[in-house]
Amino acid sequence: MATRYTSLLFSLINVFAPLSAAQAATAPDTAVYAMTGEPASLDPVYPYDASSQGIIFNVYDTLLRFKGSSMTELEPSLSTKVPSAQNGLVSADGLTYRFPIRKNVKFQDGSTLEPEDVRYSLLRFMLTDPPGGPAALLLEPVFGLGSTRGPGGAITLADADIEKAVRVDGDSVVVKLKRPFAPFLSIVARWSYVENRKWCAANGEWDGNLANWRKYNARPQEKSGLFERMNGTGPFMLERWDRSRKAVHLAAFPGYWGAKPRITKAVAATVSEFATRRLMLEAGDADIADVPHTFASQIRGLRGVRLDDNLPRIKTDPVFFMTFDINSVGNPDIGSGQLDGRGIPPNFFSDPDVRKGFSYAFNYEAFLNQTQAGKGLLAEGPVPPGVPGYAKPKNRYTHDPAKARGHFMKAFGGKVWRDGFAFTLSYNTGSEGRQASCEIMKREVEALNPKFHIRLRGIDWPVFLEKAQNRKMPMFSRGWIADYPDAHNFVFPFYHSQGRYASSQGYKNPDMDRLIEQAVAAPAAKRAALYDRIQQLGYEDAPQVFTVHPPGIYAYSEKLKGFTDNPVNMGINFLPLYKAP
Repeated sequence: MATRYTSLLFSLINVFAPLSAAQAATAPDTAVYAMTGEPASLDPVYPYDASSQGIIFNVYDTLLRFKGSSMTELEPSLSTKVPSAQNGLVSADGLTYRFPIRKNVKFQDGSTLEPEDVRYSLLRFMLTDPPGGPAALLLEPVFGLGSTRGPGGAITLADADIEKAVRVDGDSVVVKLKRPFAPFLSIVARWSYVENRKWCAANGEWDGNLANWRKYNARPQEKSGLFERMNGTGPFMLERWDRSRKAVHLAAFPGYWGAKPRITKAVAATVSEFATRRLMLEAGDADIADVPHTFASQIRGLRGVRLDDNLPRIKTDPVFFMTFDINSVGNPDIGSGQLDGRGIPPNFFSDPDVRKGFSYAFNYEAFLNQTQAGKGLLAEGPVPPGVPGYAKPKNRYTHDPAKARGHFMKAFGGKVWRDGFAFTLSYNTGSEGRQASCEIMKREVEALNPKFHIRLRGIDWPVFLEKAQNRKMPMFSRGWIADYPDAHNFVFPFYHSQGRYASSQGYKNPDMDRLIEQAVAAPAAKRAALYDRIQQLGYEDAPQVFTVHPPGIYAYSEKLKGFTDNPVNMGINFLPLYKAP
């Protein structure tokens, strides 16, 4: 069987270029990962996607890291201690954090890590601040800002504030927060990638001088001198990024300060077609592969292949987002632009009865069973169970056609039910789960009233993002994978007026903003009660429809050992992997 599939793979090499990059999978010292996505950049300050981050965290170390598969327990990495009030490294007011920097650590170019490199890296992450990038994750706790730029694009961050926020003190780096921020150390453990300042400058990047950081602010990622170069202190170093064959090749770093990798090479190859990834696994040309839940049955029973299909994830996906003030200029998605059965007005979703009608119309259980094989959890709100700050919501929407009818009958003074509506519901192409959710929503809503009409449309990802940001899609299906494990990283993007989704929807509730800002600064003992109130208010406002918290899924060779999954990581941790018969 394997021989037949191997022959088939060789015949497909000219069609699927990544396969030729992945043929080293049979080597005992190499691990090949056949992944769905493609890296956007290898510069740590730019990409916000899982494919890029899965490469970056194998090459660059952070100050702290999550221990094993835990989402709550941290351990030292480039910082020799995890700061706490008990060890004196966090001030009594919760604003100042001291990180003692590990000595005798080498970068992959042979240079030695210095505390100034850590300061530089934290600042570069925040000050580069590319549009759509991850800079806000540190900007929010350190400066109390979502961006270095104001609404008109002008820089709002002063050099004097930067000097005070991050500084070197002897062998330590000290960070001063704008306000207490409960998940700060979790953010550090996930996003504090440390680079070499001199090496970055030699490759055309900011040199660390505050006099010239603005010229690097908001620059396109293709302009970065580190776009396809890497120099970290992590267990693996970049050999090459073969962009034509869509494969990133890593090699074990012999000078790594920690436990050495047990494999000498790792390959992350983009293979977009699941059928090809399956053949690679069966033939032994891939050691581990991405598998959509809808295709899990095609993996079960494959000789020599294991399937883990119920891995914990900090993820809420799909979610239906309703735009409160739709951009109507040249917008065919709203039809006539009026509530006349042939379209919807731009403020259609500003009526809470419309939003609640859709919330009760969706068949949550059918979606879970059809697309997740019954695995995962029905979402009771935006926050998955198990993350710090989680509070089980008292109320949740269920599939209830009678309640859906009742709300639609009240919407716009009865006009919605009497005259009907028509609009386009969008999802990003390539996401089978989101497409399936839209098909279920369409079916259930249209079954309520023959005057209700929903058109479905798949949109390529770049265009999808542009339409969402500019409020051109009346309703769309998307999702959220946490940047770090904390309730704040869910309620802020979904519910806060400055959050990624709420701002693109035009949703704003001052009481919600106040509660979210209060909860992130509150002591641990008080946070769950605040998040309970936040989720109750979210239930009442119903700006989104939450469906499931899906599990993770990977398929891998039985010869591959040491596989450790942490839901915080966006990709495969190559460090503990090895092969054995």
